[in-house]
Amino acid sequence: MLVKAGVQIHRARAHIADPHTVEVGGRKITAKHILVATGSWPVLPALPGIEHAITSNEAFALERLPKRAITVGGGYIALEFASIFRGLGVKTTLTYRGKRLLRGFDAELGTRMAEEMAAKGLDICLGCEPAAIRKRKDGALEIEFTDGTIRETDLVLFATGRRPNSAQLGLESAGVKLAADGAVIVDKYSSTNINSIHAVGDVTNRINLTPVATAEAMWLARTLFRNEPTPVDHENVATAVFANPNLATVGLSEEKARERYGAVDIYKASFRGLKLTMTDKKERTFMKLVVDQASQRVVGAHMIGADAGEIIQGVAIAVKLGATKAQFDATIGIHPTAAEEFVTLREKSA
Repeated sequence: MLVKAGVQIHRARAHIADPHTVEVGGRKITAKHILVATGSWPVLPALPGIEHAITSNEAFALERLPKRAITVGGGYIALEFASIFRGLGVKTTLTYRGKRLLRGFDAELGTRMAEEMAAKGLDICLGCEPAAIRKRKDGALEIEFTDGTIRETDLVLFATGRRPNSAQLGLESAGVKLAADGAVIVDKYSSTNINSIHAVGDVTNRINLTPVATAEAMWLARTLFRNEPTPVDHENVATAVFANPNLATVGLSEEKARERYGAVDIYKASFRGLKLTMTDKKERTFMKLVVDQASQRVVGAHMIGADAGEIIQGVAIAVKLGATKAQFDATIGIHPTAAEEFVTLREKSA
């Protein structure tokens, strides 16, 4: 039995009645196993006037394009929607309460992304935390920040976090343990403390990416139905931020690598793409390899630039297989491409 994302089955809310029963619109359905895959839901902060803001859920249902927009947040969704609005010609501001975008990513990526996005015309306000939103008589919005500054806009989109979508499913009454944030607690086989109830994807708040949820479901299926116990493998999961410019990464950040291995070697390059040299565009591509000094394995690869996701997907195979820097160096590059930089980096960064 699958309780699907959105918690809607045949337009009726599903409710887990007991460890083997799901009730849908008064109808009880029994199964040997129940899988919860209800995803997550945007969270809005408790601010005065927050009812005037939207989330990513409502962004694609706008009746008209605003002239001005403020996107609040510093993660995937905030950067992507800020890029969408800016790309459509909206005067866009990205505000984030922190001092660097993309918390949890390699620190250098957050700094460079802010520089590149600002160069493309996006107004970025770091250290800016909203305190209240007010709607004027003319329909415009005013967003006040904790430092007292006020910005005018036509739309405010909050992308400041998501919460596991586990409420009102009957999980707790069925005995399933939940974390403080509502995440379904599971073991390495995606099973809860109730043997017949399992969970995958964002509702477990592990790695919240669609391909990861798909993989978790496949691993669980092997465990339950093929008699092949298969634990989740969350090591070296590649990911991309489809902002402008693109960003993609696999493996460890420089900071995490130093925590895990101690001594690491860093190789990086920043350059203007060959195809841009006859234009007035100044955007730069950035690439970085993180190498465990002792084993010389490449434990992290990071990129900002055009088609970063496409390029890192291929690099991810090498990182997943434990390729060494020498093996990267022995690989012949394809010229002229940006991707060849990953196999021609020779000078260690200071």
